[in-house]
Amino acid sequence: MPRRVSLPTADDLFRPTGEAESPRAVRAVPDAPEGETPKKPSGRVRHDEKITVYVTSSELMELEQTRLRLRGELGLVVDRGRLVREALHLVLAEFESDGEDSALVRRLRES
Repeated sequence: MPRRVSLPTADDLFRPTGEAESPRAVRAVPDAPEGETPKKPSGRVRHDEKITVYVTSSELMELEQTRLRLRGELGLVVDRGRLVREALHLVLAEFESDGEDSALVRRLRES
């Protein structure tokens, strides 16, 4: 007589996990007070969202060389993902403050 194997349901596999269940739970970011927008890069936390960005081999080489210089010259050990998140934060913050005069807008208009 064949035995039926009981498999977990999708609800069991994709259930939300609480802080008590996961040692790598993401810390909640407090809301900014009204009138202030202290946006910060996420830094070293678990990230739930993912994007894929295609770069040229020379862009990847520049990114890796920058990462290695940060480590060798300044003692900052960061991975490529964190380096990209920090750079993205800087560009978006400048765009928010300078708008049309930001480097982002100028470079996008040139390309």
